[in-house]
Formats: sequence, structure tokens, C-alpha cells
Amino acid sequence: MFWKRKKNKSTEFKCFECGNVHSEWPALAFKSPANYDFLSDKEKTELGKLESDFCEIHYQDQIDRFIRVTLTQKVKDACETLEYGLWVSLSEKSYLDYKKNYNNPNHETGYFGWLYNNVPEYGDTSSIPCDVMTKSGNDRPEIFPHEDFDHQFVRDYYSGILKTEAENRISEMIKNVG
Repeated sequence: MFWKRKKNKSTEFKCFECGNVHSEWPALAFKSPANYDFLSDKEKTELGKLESDFCEIHYQDQIDRFIRVTLTQKVKDACETLEYGLWVSLSEKSYLDYKKNYNNPNHETGYFGWLYNNVPEYGDTSSIPCDVMTKSGNDRPEIFPHEDFDHQFVRDYYSGILKTEAENRISEMIKNVG
């Protein structure tokens, strides 16, 4: 989702996708994985296949497979959490299993994946190892970065960030989108 802060009401956001005004914090979402973003328009047409929850890039010697996931960031001094809409790469076996069970509301399992978005506040966050957990009810899977991976993104995930930092991230997203 992409949001725009409604004037004179700092806690309300107008969604560019649905047009409604929401009072909760917006999710910081990426429309595609970084590998897809790096393709030229011609390559996207020739090699890429992007859907709302799946992305494939067909190179001559391999196929990269990605799914859309969520990550919930703890905020130390607030009741809210900061939600991210991200993409992870999966192995062929895991990707095909997830795709086969995509519409199964009772499918709950875990996969290994690699984060494939660059979260601006952290520089290069692609290729952070994650556990990918599907949820019953057809909600998007949630990721959990591997705690032993040495990266500030992972440390902040487990220790939390301050409310001012979360609000700064939301403001930056709004400024860059709207």
C-alpha cells in the first residue's frame, strides 16, 4: 500500500490504492523484489513475470523465484508495530509448494528464504536469511530474520526501534511516493 499523509491530521493517511483514509500506521510496502527492480523495461517484459504475490525472473541458466511476505517491526515506546510488505526468494521446491497451496486456507508450513528488498534505512538488506512462515486463512507469510546474522536490520528487528524512527520511516515513504 502507498499512503499520503492527510493535511492537518498527522495520524491519518490517505491510501493511494483504495482512496480511503486510515488512522493506523501504513505498511511500508515494496511492489517488487530488488532483482526485478534492477531489470530494464525490456528485460522485465522478456524475462520477468510479476504478479501481486509472485515474481519470477527467467534467465537462460536459472529461474529466480520470489513471494510477497510481511515483517512486523517492534516499536519500543508505542502500542503500534511497523509493518513491512517485502519479498523473499525461495528455492524451486518451496516456491512450487507455496504456489500449489496458495489458495489453501489451512496450509501452514515454514520455508527458508532470502530477503530481496533494500530497506532504505539500512542500505543493502538483500540476502538476509529468513524463516518464512505461512499462516492459516490465506494471509501473506511472515518472515523472521535469522537472529545470528550480523546486520543492523536484524538487530533492530529483535531489539525494536523507537516511535520517532518509525514515524520518520513513514514520512520518508510518503515523501518519496506522494
